[in-house]
Amino acid sequence: MIRNYWSMKKVSPLLFAFLIIAASCQNNYSPKPRGYFRIDLPEREYQVFDTNYPFTFEYPVYAEIQTKGPNLSHPYWFNLHYPDFDGTIYFSYKPVNGNLATLINDSHEFVGKHLSKASAVDERVVMDREAEKFGLIFEIDGAETASPYQFFLTDSVNHFVRGALYFNNRPNNDSLRPVISFVEEDIEHFIRTFNWKKQ
Repeated sequence: MIRNYWSMKKVSPLLFAFLIIAASCQNNYSPKPRGYFRIDLPEREYQVFDTNYPFTFEYPVYAEIQTKGPNLSHPYWFNLHYPDFDGTIYFSYKPVNGNLATLINDSHEFVGKHLSKASAVDERVVMDREAEKFGLIFEIDGAETASPYQFFLTDSVNHFVRGALYFNNRPNNDSLRPVISFVEEDIEHFIRTFNWKKQ
């Protein structure tokens, strides 16, 4: 009887403490959503690209123009590389010689290659008659889409430029969303400031 009394005396403070802790925990805990690393985005600042190319535009100071060098078949192709994000906008240029419908169709086909991973594709029209600048912007939504943003611009008579954004890593656009949105604004600025040179 004495032994049971001392055992109960040792157990009851532990039991009492457990009951207090259990009673005070009224929050329903559920798993937290997956977190991603914080990405520091640079301050926006632009510079003019004006060389021997048949067009001019403004591009960000935190990105690098990578030209293809002396390439006779594609002299005006170039990339706009973002070293901090390991992403690149690939630009191609083609002269229009009665082949505008083919060039536009090819742009749609390039977008179509991403449809299997896309949840939606939003198309926006670019129409600036004064600058003779027409085109389409494709925003390709989807967590595993390799290229979330593509576009083309043309004057419909002489010039055609196409651009596509890619990141050099496995597609995970949920984690890249802040960067994608940031670069999309740069592309919008590119399109607004893009002008054909007078021949």
